[in-house]
Amino acid sequence: MQRRYSLGHLIFAIVLMLSLTFLMVCADAQAQIAFGSDRDGNTEIYVMAADGKNQRRLTNNPASDYSPSWSPDGKRIAFVSRRDGHVHPIHGRPTSEIYVMDADGGDQQNLTNDPHHDYSPSWSPDSKRIVFGSDRDRDNNPHNTEIYVMKADGTNQRRLTNNLTEDMYPAWSPDGGRIAFSARREGHVVHNLDITYEIYVMDADGGNQQRLTENRHNDMYPTWSPNGERIAFVSDRKGNWENYEIYVMDADGGNQQKLTNDRGDDWWPSWSPHGERIAFMSERDGNTEIYVMDADGGNLQNLTNHPGGDSGPAWFNSPFSVAPVGKKFTMWGWLKQVNR
Repeated sequence: MQRRYSLGHLIFAIVLMLSLTFLMVCADAQAQIAFGSDRDGNTEIYVMAADGKNQRRLTNNPASDYSPSWSPDGKRIAFVSRRDGHVHPIHGRPTSEIYVMDADGGDQQNLTNDPHHDYSPSWSPDSKRIVFGSDRDRDNNPHNTEIYVMKADGTNQRRLTNNLTEDMYPAWSPDGGRIAFSARREGHVVHNLDITYEIYVMDADGGNQQRLTENRHNDMYPTWSPNGERIAFVSDRKGNWENYEIYVMDADGGNQQKLTNDRGDDWWPSWSPHGERIAFMSERDGNTEIYVMDADGGNLQNLTNHPGGDSGPAWFNSPFSVAPVGKKFTMWGWLKQVNR
């Protein structure tokens, strides 16, 4: 009797395992990609299936909405908007703020409210915090931008970096322990009489800041692979006609490789849930469109094909797509016990 009971549990576990495996394999196809587009005369947030189908608009505002970022639980999308009517105290143009909305575009709420630029939101893996860039301390230094963090409701905003130059484009690691970002800091190699951007990483509290890239050109827009082992980024380093291309490297900065090679700029990489593909925006057809390629740079495909500009793709990483770094699904341990 005990044997039949254990065998039944084993069969159930195998069926459950196969079902979860199927969900994980299909995660890339089922996942959605949010992006910005001006196809309706104004930049708004759109969403589409991972194959480019079912494109639909989520925001509808006279001001520009762009730079979407999915919460890891898939319930919300953070984005940048200029809808508040604030005017920047230095250059006199409308400022950008961080907003959040439900995944279907409902319940849009303002999270930051500062007379400076807040931009590039990135969620913590537990969906409880958002890291972002801001130039709110620029009044005393016109070349200063820093990395900030806040709770997902906009409260408890605090600065993580404190440098005389620019720290920008933060991206939270999948394990929640680190934040990658771009920085222009003193001592970088000068290119065209300007300080170049490099990729840095720091602990989630701002400590232990380390540089990952070092070359004579700009390295920007870092984004972590779902397993946290690699970082995709953008660079205009030599060999690509001075245009921006997509690169990838190990999380410690090693093994840097170029993935794209085109005369049009390639920007804003975003990993698929399994880490097998990378979405990005490109100007290779004379207009900004969203493309996708394999993680090694092969199998390039155009997802959008519209006269309007499409930009800033953000791939929603399903919680079924990949186990957190260093962890396994609870089911695997239970299955092992059943097999005893």
